[in-house]
Amino acid sequence: MALASTIGERVAMLRARVDRVAEAAGRPAGAVTILGVTKTQPREAVLAAIEAGLSDIGENYLQEAREKYVGLPPVTRHFIGHVQTNKAKGIVGLFDIVQSIDRLEAGLAIEKAARSLGRAVRVLVQVNVSPAERFGVAPADAAHLAQQLRNEGLMVDGVMAIGPLEGDVDSAFAQAREAFEAVGGTTLSLGMSADWERAIAHGSTMIRIGTAIFGARPAPERVTA
Repeated sequence: MALASTIGERVAMLRARVDRVAEAAGRPAGAVTILGVTKTQPREAVLAAIEAGLSDIGENYLQEAREKYVGLPPVTRHFIGHVQTNKAKGIVGLFDIVQSIDRLEAGLAIEKAARSLGRAVRVLVQVNVSPAERFGVAPADAAHLAQQLRNEGLMVDGVMAIGPLEGDVDSAFAQAREAFEAVGGTTLSLGMSADWERAIAHGSTMIRIGTAIFGARPAPERVTA
């Protein structure tokens, strides 16, 4: 297979591959959404990805998003980083979906900010299926947290999970799928550049892709005295 050299080419090739994998799993083409993870990427790269057809983009850090998400063409913006409650208002003001609600405190802060700003924001419950991951509710507790959030007026639309870097990935993804079935909603955000094919086999409806779209992340600038 020829290597794609531009963001547009990478998006097109990835979309075709995702559809093939989905169809092999017995699902229709277009059943899996590609979320472009724009962490450390410049605004020009974000615009190129949107121009190539991406309808969903995501950022881990509010400050980064402030520098490049304002004034974008119509696109759904996802917050995928850890929710710090003191930044809830900024998150709600800039993002449409918060994928990383892992505790009631974070959900309450997001709901309060949404009411204050008059915005409707969807959320996902983040479940922890990886020993190396610091954040996320235990899969067995996901449905309870989702119900608490819904009782507070939040629109809970599914589950997000980060797969393990090593070990039994299939078992971890199966746990995420079971949590999603217990929580309900339309979105199982599962799978990244290294493991998205296995995630789709486990029912993922959204994969979060950075490197496979944008290439290697730019090296951080070295600070000199």
